[in-house]
Amino acid sequence: MPRVSLAIKVPAVAAVFLLAVSLFLSERVLSRLAEIQTAHLVTLTRVYLDGLSTALVDAVLREDVWEVYAVLDRTRQGDGDLTAAETIVTTPDGRVIAAGNPRRVPSASMLPADYPAAETLSGEIVLREPEARAYVRRDVLYNGRAVGAIHAKLDISSLLDERRRVLWTLVLSNAVLTLILVVTAWVTVRRMMRPVAVLAAHLEAGIAGEVTPIPSPAVARAGHEFRRLFAAFNTLALSCREREDLIRRLADEERLASLGRLASGLAHEINNPLGGLFNAVDTLKRHGERPLARATALDLIDRGLRGIRDMVRTTLATYRADGDGRTVDVQDLDDLKILAGPELLRNDLVLIWRNGLTGPVDLPASPLRQILLNLLLNACNASPQGGTIEVRIAEADGGLRLEVADDGPGMPARAVAVLVDTTGSVTPFGRGHGLGLWMTGRLIRDLRGTVEVSRSPSGGALVTVALPLDREGGIARVA
Repeated sequence: MPRVSLAIKVPAVAAVFLLAVSLFLSERVLSRLAEIQTAHLVTLTRVYLDGLSTALVDAVLREDVWEVYAVLDRTRQGDGDLTAAETIVTTPDGRVIAAGNPRRVPSASMLPADYPAAETLSGEIVLREPEARAYVRRDVLYNGRAVGAIHAKLDISSLLDERRRVLWTLVLSNAVLTLILVVTAWVTVRRMMRPVAVLAAHLEAGIAGEVTPIPSPAVARAGHEFRRLFAAFNTLALSCREREDLIRRLADEERLASLGRLASGLAHEINNPLGGLFNAVDTLKRHGERPLARATALDLIDRGLRGIRDMVRTTLATYRADGDGRTVDVQDLDDLKILAGPELLRNDLVLIWRNGLTGPVDLPASPLRQILLNLLLNACNASPQGGTIEVRIAEADGGLRLEVADDGPGMPARAVAVLVDTTGSVTPFGRGHGLGLWMTGRLIRDLRGTVEVSRSPSGGALVTVALPLDREGGIARVA
């Protein structure tokens, strides 16, 4: 549907209102004119019938046809404002005594059917505008008794012609006035809308590209209100320019900060398995001659280095982990007890490990190990000396469920916001704090999982992670 400009809408609305007002006023004028004409006609008719009934009393009493006809003939022309097209004098029962046109209405006949009945008239004028006629009846009284009746058919064509002349005068006057006012409104609105068009053009240009101020000559030509509006827009345009410059600078600074956070996160995530690796190296130094201890330590070193390798590949692929596509098995998760061993020993913590897996699970090993290790180390840092940490791993509801509970004071609200953020808009705390939780939340989202933080039975924090086993749309495999 085509858009109609305001320069057309406003005159159109004004024309509609003007037409409505003109129709209302015309109807009032014509109604008032009709009332005046009817009142004037009633007055003239009353005078006419009063004089006629007085002159006809004696003739009607005697039912003298010739005398009644003579009286009617003398009054046939009437005055200039009233023309009687036909006058009939009858007895009270409607029998004609004499008529102005005896050929059409002979004496002794009944009143013609085109005349209204006496009950219909009841002393009033009946107007029949299509015929241009008015009908009236007057009783001829003698000593208060009706001895006859006068029926008159009046010619009202002159009154109707006057109404038509008034109607056409009103129509033409209203049409000319409406046309003049509509054209005036159109010209006025177009002039008023020029500043709006200028402002709209600059706004559209601002949407398409850079916001540019309105030139000074256009501001000077505008009215007082639009000058204020243009000045406000120019101030806004300058503010937008300054804001865009600031955004560019902030974007550059954010790139540098992101690089710093990435480097810090890499250091943090590489540092997590180093404790277990050093522990394995120490085991090799002390018990390397034992085949079982040597094999266990070398296997742990191999898994730790694979984890570091996968984490580096994950970073290169924008945190898309599990570059070799290896799925997690029971031993991948059980190794985390050894990696967290130094932290557990340092704080004299008791670890309750409940791994309910019985075989491989279709989830990438590296990000899942990072998620669980980060949560386990976070619980170690939050737990008091000699506290207890409980880890539960189980398949549930078509996915993998991880629960880490501690005896600490509970996770701070800021840490919870970083971990459970679903949009990735919440940033780490800064200065090395919160990076592990931030990356853990990022990995959970990449695996299309959910995380909840609540109170553990002991009063500490209970972190529950649910990961779906359906990998469609999840983390992509990278080389």
